[in-house]
Amino acid sequence: MSKAKTDKVSPDLDTPSDLPQAAVDTISASLNTLLADAFALYLKTKNFHWHVSGRHFHDYHLLLDEQSEAIFATTDQLAERVRKLGGATLKSIGDIVKHQTIKDNDDDYVPPREMLRELMEDNKHMAAAMRKAHKLADDQEDSGTAGLLETFIDETERRTWFLFEASRQEGSNAA
Repeated sequence: MSKAKTDKVSPDLDTPSDLPQAAVDTISASLNTLLADAFALYLKTKNFHWHVSGRHFHDYHLLLDEQSEAIFATTDQLAERVRKLGGATLKSIGDIVKHQTIKDNDDDYVPPREMLRELMEDNKHMAAAMRKAHKLADDQEDSGTAGLLETFIDETERRTWFLFEASRQEGSNAA
């Protein structure tokens, strides 16, 4: 006998919140998508860190390691924010796959500049999704989530900027 899967929290984990349940559910769903994308982007960034090659190997290797650590550092805060609100968060890799919007890259080889460009686009995607989640939090008067996302948006924009600068063509403002 199987039980229908829901995103509802077990009564044993029910966390009180002054937000209406509909707001908790909506914000939690948005944050869970961000969390899934953070895990996907973390692993893609680590993958590229492990497989980068070429004349800029050292610089790119260090850049991608630094960025992957920053991305991973957001995961616990996102998940804990969902729980503080009284929501349920991701529980497995399969759950991540169901929620992620960042596409994986399983190619055997990706040229270094293409790695940086792909990660730049993924970070831009993350920043846009964070802005949407921020608006949702603002609309529900959830300043805790909004404040957390403001910091993460700034960090994501910084990663995007660094990836853009590192991937630019020499002597050109073109990407």
